[in-house]
Amino acid sequence: MNGSGGTDRDGDTSRYETVGGGVVPGGHAVLSDHAQPESGSDPAVGPVSSDPARARRGRGSVNRRLRRPLSPSRRRWRVAFFALALAGIAGLIAWALLGSRLFVVRSVVVTGTHLVPTSEVLAAADIPPGTPLIRVNTSKIAARVAAIRQVRSARVATSWPDRVVITVQERTPALAVPAAGGGFDLIDPDGVLVRWAASRPASLPLYLTPTPASSLTGDPGVSAAAAVLAALPARLRSSVASVTAPSPDQVTLKLAGGATVVWGGPGDAAVKARELAVLMKTHAGYYDLSSPATAVTK
Repeated sequence: MNGSGGTDRDGDTSRYETVGGGVVPGGHAVLSDHAQPESGSDPAVGPVSSDPARARRGRGSVNRRLRRPLSPSRRRWRVAFFALALAGIAGLIAWALLGSRLFVVRSVVVTGTHLVPTSEVLAAADIPPGTPLIRVNTSKIAARVAAIRQVRSARVATSWPDRVVITVQERTPALAVPAAGGGFDLIDPDGVLVRWAASRPASLPLYLTPTPASSLTGDPGVSAAAAVLAALPARLRSSVASVTAPSPDQVTLKLAGGATVVWGGPGDAAVKARELAVLMKTHAGYYDLSSPATAVTK
């Protein structure tokens, strides 16, 4: 309705007043023409510009305010905070590894020993209980254990949180040398005296040499003799009664039946073994395989 008054649906007449093209009951004007919000604006937040460029500029200013760089003092405080945090973490780790009782040696395990007593290995290892695990020098411990005569090699490893494991590889006898006072000194392929035995083990042939067993360490003749025995077929190796090796290329085997086999050097072992298997069918008493191409029997 228009004008300065009107009638409602119930017939009551109330006074209306036209304000800015609209009607307000009670004759009170709330908004005037110039106070009306622009089209598309929200009265709660104010007018919204319809200009896209202006809107982008507005968003850019907001983003710039959000991405405002830290002041130099705040940046220094932040760097200092993270530096202190890292130092604290590093200090805590160092204390746990070096100063606390959390990661220290509480047990030492020895494996692989048959000839060497475990107590001897532990004594050579010399690892005091309570040593921080991070301070355990595994290479030095392995070297001390490997210095035991019957030990060929040793490997040491730490097992967190509180254990050290020593794995021992013992020397294996390969030859038996008659001992001066009786019995036999058993030596390995390196000529190292492993142990003494009252009787010769059936699996070890005699090594006949004028040199005492205690002086055979590193002897090249011993190494050549052991290499030849290792290359023989099991059946033939078990029939070897004794071995001599004045030099590495003059290995000679004496078989249990009395036959002599001049083997020569440890090279061409597979070829020599096949030729000997064929020649032994002649039941000769002497076989010279030092030159496989021209084997000789007598």
